[in-house]
Amino acid sequence: MQGQPRILVVILAGGLARRMEGARKPLTMLGGRRLIDRVVFFSARELDIALNVHDAGEAAALNLGLPVIVDALPGHAGPLAGVLAALDHAARENYDAVLSLPCDCPFLPDDLAPRLVAAAAATRDGLACAASGGRAHPVVALWPVALRGALRHALVEEGARAIGAFQRRFDCALAEWPVEPRDPFYNVNTPADLAEAERILGQNQ
Repeated sequence: MQGQPRILVVILAGGLARRMEGARKPLTMLGGRRLIDRVVFFSARELDIALNVHDAGEAAALNLGLPVIVDALPGHAGPLAGVLAALDHAARENYDAVLSLPCDCPFLPDDLAPRLVAAAAATRDGLACAASGGRAHPVVALWPVALRGALRHALVEEGARAIGAFQRRFDCALAEWPVEPRDPFYNVNTPADLAEAERILGQNQ
């Protein structure tokens, strides 16, 4: 990618949320707002946004008024299927890259997009993901549209499902953020995580 890439933000909201005791993760309330709304609010900063779901019916309950991108594969193939669908959509709409975000990270950093763009620009493959506290967060990543062919082959022909393992096939930059005063990539997977997020939110208000 030369110059400033045209980026599409895609919020991945098609997961099964098996550890949330039956609750639909995007609709879960945190500090009086749904988790998905917190991610949308973060994303609405001079970038186009779309929503990835497993099937179109899931989007109706979210009622966000965003473009909907349905998973590229049948069955729940994980976040890579959402990324592939997003890259296909981005290619049709003349975007250069997709910034993938999980629907369960309520504290995303303001400088996420520019830092990932800068990190990706220094790599051979134009790929970058976020990290904090020495740990990579592969779902929070900038994906060049040029990788969609390799991703389709990995998903369809190889049965690849692990997003981090796929990224490690390429020159993928890690952009690191501090975890203080709070980890910007804290994610809510369980009711206990949600309670901790409420505590963190209360401390920072």
